[in-house]
Amino acid sequence: MNRSSTSLGLVIALVAAATFGLSGALAKPLLESGWSPAAAVTVRVLIGGIVLAPVAAIALRGKWALLWRARWRVLAMALIGVAGTQLVYFAAIERIPVGTAVLIEYMAPLLLVGWAWARTRRSPKAVVLIGSVIALGGLVLVVSPGGSNSFDVLGLILALLAMVGCAIYYVVAAQPSEGLPAVALAAFGLLLGGVLLGLIGLSGLVPFTTSTADVPMFGAEVPWWLPLVIIGVVATAIAYSTSIAASEMLGSRLASFVGLLEVVAATFYAWLLLGEQLTVPQLFGGLLILVGIAFVRSEKTDAALEPAAVVPLDVRDAPVRS
Repeated sequence: MNRSSTSLGLVIALVAAATFGLSGALAKPLLESGWSPAAAVTVRVLIGGIVLAPVAAIALRGKWALLWRARWRVLAMALIGVAGTQLVYFAAIERIPVGTAVLIEYMAPLLLVGWAWARTRRSPKAVVLIGSVIALGGLVLVVSPGGSNSFDVLGLILALLAMVGCAIYYVVAAQPSEGLPAVALAAFGLLLGGVLLGLIGLSGLVPFTTSTADVPMFGAEVPWWLPLVIIGVVATAIAYSTSIAASEMLGSRLASFVGLLEVVAATFYAWLLLGEQLTVPQLFGGLLILVGIAFVRSEKTDAALEPAAVVPLDVRDAPVRS
């Protein structure tokens, strides 16, 4: 991977983090108006998939065989990267504090470092370990997880499953494309994942409620569908397609560390759009995440230590993002 390719990948990864982070601030008014998290995410994912579908069809240029050859990768993206991770994350936050669940889920980069270490029996270089510790410290400051009487073992297990799902998402996204455009993987992964989430919601396994009440947005009352469309187009369609493209260029490990900036972006949007307080520790935490990414980025890529390069991905062998 040359320097120009890495630089472009970092820019695309920053776009992905910035767009992913927008979803929380826009979804909060929907949730407060009566939407359940599962319903909001299902509609969001389906909108994203529908928006990307025609773009994916154009990008494929009639080469539908590429999609069939990548069917296990697409299925893994749908089942794990979209539906599975979302489902266990929402189940987790019903039992433990949101900040704790987010902190655990976004430890996925450390899981990728540890997994590559275990698979290859080659320890990461010092810069990666230092960067991991610094980035984790920054994440703690940004998220500020708190204690709660609702904390329980099952909630912890579900959050750990979300962490595993988030890690697998980056591994799936970073697999060699073999000609399949990133937008195609994103489109069909979102469509299949959205259908699965919808079926789970309609089955009654998770709360699935909607509302047509107007919601506060940009200092005024707007129709319920407006934030959903913005989330679906910007924070889902653009976010997933750019994240997959960046992961293919950077590899799963570096892309996952840059993905930590999604938490920073979400905090910034909550301050900008919802008026939530932005504290000095959170700002310092964001800076630490950037420093940690710089440390990880400074190591020259070693294909043998890249999880996506050492794990032959098959959805049948994989364990089960927000």
